[in-house]
Amino acid sequence: MSYQALYRVWRLQRFEDIAGQEAVTRTLRNALMQQKNSHAYLFTGPRGTGKTSAAKIFAKAINCPNQKDGEPCNECEICHAITEGRLNDVIEIDAASNNGVEEIRDIRDKARYAPTQAEYKIYIIDEVHMLSTGAFNALLKTLEEPPGNVIFILATTEPHKIPLTIISRTQRFDFKRITYKDILGRMRYILGEEKISFDEEALHIIARAANGGMRDALSLLDQIISYDSETITLENAVKVSGSLTEEMMLSFLQALWNQSAKEGLNILQSILSEGKEAGRFVEEMILFSRDILIYKQTDGRSDKDTEQATDSFQEYAAEVEPSFLYRMMEELNHTQKEMRFSTQPEVYLEVLAVKMAQPAKAPKNEPKQSESSKGEIQQLEQEVASLKKELSTVLKDLKSGRIQVTNANESGASEKKATRRSSANKSETRNSFKPNISRAQQIMREASKKELKTLQDDWKDILDCLSVTQRAILRQAQPVAASESACILSFDYEILCQKATDDVELQEALDEAIRRITQRPGEVVCMTGEQWSSLRRSYVQSIKNGKNTQKPADSTTDSQQGPTTKDVSQPSSSQTISTENDEKKQDNYLILVWMIKMHRLLEDMI
Repeated sequence: MSYQALYRVWRLQRFEDIAGQEAVTRTLRNALMQQKNSHAYLFTGPRGTGKTSAAKIFAKAINCPNQKDGEPCNECEICHAITEGRLNDVIEIDAASNNGVEEIRDIRDKARYAPTQAEYKIYIIDEVHMLSTGAFNALLKTLEEPPGNVIFILATTEPHKIPLTIISRTQRFDFKRITYKDILGRMRYILGEEKISFDEEALHIIARAANGGMRDALSLLDQIISYDSETITLENAVKVSGSLTEEMMLSFLQALWNQSAKEGLNILQSILSEGKEAGRFVEEMILFSRDILIYKQTDGRSDKDTEQATDSFQEYAAEVEPSFLYRMMEELNHTQKEMRFSTQPEVYLEVLAVKMAQPAKAPKNEPKQSESSKGEIQQLEQEVASLKKELSTVLKDLKSGRIQVTNANESGASEKKATRRSSANKSETRNSFKPNISRAQQIMREASKKELKTLQDDWKDILDCLSVTQRAILRQAQPVAASESACILSFDYEILCQKATDDVELQEALDEAIRRITQRPGEVVCMTGEQWSSLRRSYVQSIKNGKNTQKPADSTTDSQQGPTTKDVSQPSSSQTISTENDEKKQDNYLILVWMIKMHRLLEDMI
């Protein structure tokens, strides 16, 4: 008989031998014992994790006359025939080369015939995601209601490519990557049965290169046995796998940790001159840095055989700082992305070595706008200092009694009326901000809840596109109405509303941010919360009166021009100032409150 690869010779024959898939194997065994078998199964997971092996074991177990505890006997004629692939009732199909409608129709037609030798006819379709859309449609009805004694087992590494209509008609089992320890244990067992001596470090090299795939590990082990059939040595494992030794990686990291760029470059050139691939080098270094970090942070415990850690590994792990390892892994990931589009990846590795050998700076990986952000922060710090001076002056005036705030309840009723009339006459001059009412009314007529919700959901992202100073102004604003072409912002403070309206640069930046985030025009109309409430009440009233097509301008305009005689007679709960001069003091008081809030906000942002 011709030579067979190790992964074929040592293909798993029982559920209990499948490593790292206890949830899958236990469920299948219990289903077999209780005779609660489904008509279709979907096995998903990375390559080499036992999907096809589990499908064959299931086919043997369900047809084995000597089945015990959900396991096949592997001694009867049926088990031998399935293992050798000569049982006509167990059909394996490669969907990569049989992905057309005609092939699936042929399966559908043949599935109608009863099994000839076994009790169940089993169809194992590997890499089922390769089927065409027409093939999936042809399989759909048969998969949902197959003939009696027919079971479909679909296997794939890319379940996201399978239509949901197919997945919903199957029982899905997800196979995980096989653990590092399980791969080591399986290789030790096989080499013991094959009576081949080995170095323990060589098996660690193979297990790390396999990346959770048992078939990859056994294929690589097969290559090393072919290189030298007498023993598995560390040197041979490194040569055949193209991996790095722990000594290589430690020396490279040690040079960078010692800030010796020259030594680091020499080690890098030595590694690459031995034929090591640049992409493989980066992958190995990421995994090795991760191993050191976990070893260091868990006091010598990790998911790998940490008892195998060498003295040099332990010494370096005790010496190096976690911040260096974090930075190293970030730079390696960044370099890995850059290397994908380069014909000279070695250049990126050299730059990485020089960069990591430099002393770490406080601000790492700053965004592109860091310089401008620094200038904005300095400007904000100056504004905060100026605000502090103004605050101290106003607080002194408050303490000395030069600014006094009296409650309207302390005045008589006649004084209240006179004050309100005086305030009404001066409200136009005091309330200097006037929004674009006609445009706001037009936006309200065109507004929709959908547009408003979209804008509110994206509001934080929109603010992040603005400068620090611009964000500070808009922190106290929120979208309250939005149409397909514009929106209305409601501000808590009139002074901020005025500043946002007058600031042309802010308006342009906000318009650009809204266009970029929401893919719609970014025109904005600003108004205070009181003005918005008045406009909204007027709009709602116009709808109730059946005049929603007219502009509800009266209520909003009146609210800005001052109350009518009827309004004067109505009681008010707001605080007022007893004299005309006190109105200026009240303004100073409101400015003080705003300055205190802005001061706290700016300090938080800095």
